[in-house]
Amino acid sequence: MFINFTNHPSTQWSAEQKAAAQVYGKVIDLAFPAIDPATNEAVLDSLATVYADHILHLSPDAVLCQGECTFVYRVVQRLEAAGIPTLAACSRRKSQETTYPDGSTLKRSIFAFAGFRRYGSP
Repeated sequence: MFINFTNHPSTQWSAEQKAAAQVYGKVIDLAFPAIDPATNEAVLDSLATVYADHILHLSPDAVLCQGECTFVYRVVQRLEAAGIPTLAACSRRKSQETTYPDGSTLKRSIFAFAGFRRYGSP
């Protein structure tokens, strides 16, 4: 089982990303929580433990974990310590930037999936 612990539902992934995830088994989406910037360290640690324990209870073969950086760090530490391969999605970004006469800028980015990379050592 491959757990997608992000805010990007697997139904919206490219065929290449779905195929890469399915190498680990069935893909299960687990919504990444909204982390308030005012959340203190103790609450963040507790929340990371709750989510990591829930994920571990599901016995995944791998977990894609991306979102708020300090929360991701805490969850990844717990999953990797339990021997669960925890991954980030790598992509190539193609950007186009347009500057308007009033000085405002519009930036469009397209992300093309390029593979998964493990946070910890294999």
